[in-house]
Amino acid sequence: MLILESGLTLIAVLIAVGWPRLGSRWFARTESILLRLSRRRRLSVLTVGCVALAIRLAILPAVPIPQPYIHDEFSFLLASDTFASGRLTNPTHPMWQHFESFHITQIPTYMSMYFPAQGLALAAGQILTGRPWYGVWFTSALMCAAICWMLQGWMPPGWALFGGALAIVRLSLFSYWGSSYYGGAIAATGGALVLGALPRILRGAGGNARNGLAARSPFSAWFGAVSGGPRAYRIRDGVLLATGAAILANSRPVEGLLVCAPAVSVAFWAIVAQPKSVRKLIGPATLLIAAAGLMGYYNYRVFGNPWTLPYQVNRAEYASAPVFMWQSPRPVPLYRHAVMRDFYTTWELGDYRKAHTLSGFVDLTTQKAGIGLLFVLGILFLPVLVALPGIFRDRRMRYLTLAGAIFSLGLASNVWMLPHYLAPFIAGFYAILVHGMRRLRGWGHSGRALVRLIPIVCVILAGLRLAAGPIHMPIPRWPTMWYGTEPLGLPRAAVAAQLASYAGKQLVIVRYAPWHAPFDDWVYNAADIDRSRVVWAREMKEEDNLKLICYFSDREVWLVEPDAVPPRVTPWNPRQPAKQTP
Repeated sequence: MLILESGLTLIAVLIAVGWPRLGSRWFARTESILLRLSRRRRLSVLTVGCVALAIRLAILPAVPIPQPYIHDEFSFLLASDTFASGRLTNPTHPMWQHFESFHITQIPTYMSMYFPAQGLALAAGQILTGRPWYGVWFTSALMCAAICWMLQGWMPPGWALFGGALAIVRLSLFSYWGSSYYGGAIAATGGALVLGALPRILRGAGGNARNGLAARSPFSAWFGAVSGGPRAYRIRDGVLLATGAAILANSRPVEGLLVCAPAVSVAFWAIVAQPKSVRKLIGPATLLIAAAGLMGYYNYRVFGNPWTLPYQVNRAEYASAPVFMWQSPRPVPLYRHAVMRDFYTTWELGDYRKAHTLSGFVDLTTQKAGIGLLFVLGILFLPVLVALPGIFRDRRMRYLTLAGAIFSLGLASNVWMLPHYLAPFIAGFYAILVHGMRRLRGWGHSGRALVRLIPIVCVILAGLRLAAGPIHMPIPRWPTMWYGTEPLGLPRAAVAAQLASYAGKQLVIVRYAPWHAPFDDWVYNAADIDRSRVVWAREMKEEDNLKLICYFSDREVWLVEPDAVPPRVTPWNPRQPAKQTP
């Protein structure tokens, strides 16, 4: 796919330079139709969301509902199952040492270590359809609609519709944001609400100025120019900004703070400058206070203290490496399971130590920048970078470029970088990208032709991605592009289906080989372990295994060896030696 995308990008550039008028009449007619739709702003937003829903559903045979694979996915699915069962958390299991796993808290309660937004979205899908993925499906479409709405606040409606269409193809259909349980779409929706409400609020400040109220905020002039002139401030805009902030606080709070802090500061300054608008802060403030209260109650129920945030208990129990570069590592804890020790001490702590050497810092920083650029731009949109100098000088993009720089610097302080870390500001990056294409379109016939050809190449690449399965085209997991990843998690899913097909209840004791990769973990369970058809447990000492088997005396006991090829499932025999080949 990288080779194909590079080749098609080169062809598009050559056509734009050599035959810039090719198909111009057809492009003009198509643009005229879409422009008429875009002028109906609400209909445009609704259309983007519905099209995202319909297309993703239509391509399910080619890009099916995914199986969980990475630790985070199982953690979010535990939260989904817990919420769908009508609980905020689960009691600690008496045999919890056998069920320890990544990113899951066992004490004081058994629950995902993450913030609850993604789990709630998955729970909605689980309750309504029986499949948590449908929560991902809906939130991915909601993200595309929110990005279109956000762009309407920053640029003409035709370009906003264009950006929403790009979000469908590049984020919703194939990327792992819409084809896994990781998350990304929820935080992207929250960020789009914050960044979309901001220009509308500041236009409201300009509208109040026209009505005889002094607008002391210098930002109102910027946003009035961007989004079509001033109008009266509406409470709805403040409520939407507060809603986006609450979503970010419950999905990706650190990155969300990097988005919300400048946006809320500017919006607050603009509103308080208008005496008659200050009372309109009551609604957004009430919403934020209520969200903070609910977060405190959730923390109290799950972690035992309203001031103890998600992550804290789990990281204190298992992790030595800190999340941020400026923090110091903690003493290495005692681990009961080798696979968890390998993950936290070899991979996490190894990356942290590497980042604190000059060569390692340069290497990891380059990787982070590459991951971000490849996910947002891929190869196809790299030519748009020629318009960056003009974007930086453009007053209309001044806030977004500054906010994007703050956001990027904040991410640089994190030891690790994955594309869903970008989610809170992805709408801002898309606004900068689309504005770059606006400027590129003004560069004569060649610029216009290139801007017209880019979405055509997007559609061609989407068709090639759909054909990847039948023609056995590999879609590797890294580098993470918009066209997603190969199917993962299938071996565990196959073994789980095999065991679930047996009569009665099953207990699975998992034995890893010495060379087992810690990212491919198999020990994950539902919210109610005792009522599960299949229970997955880690092998421990013989006496500990005996206690576990006695506790689940009504179950058939199996030994599963994931590192055998294929994975081996045999009746449990405590004396059975490992018979695995690398």
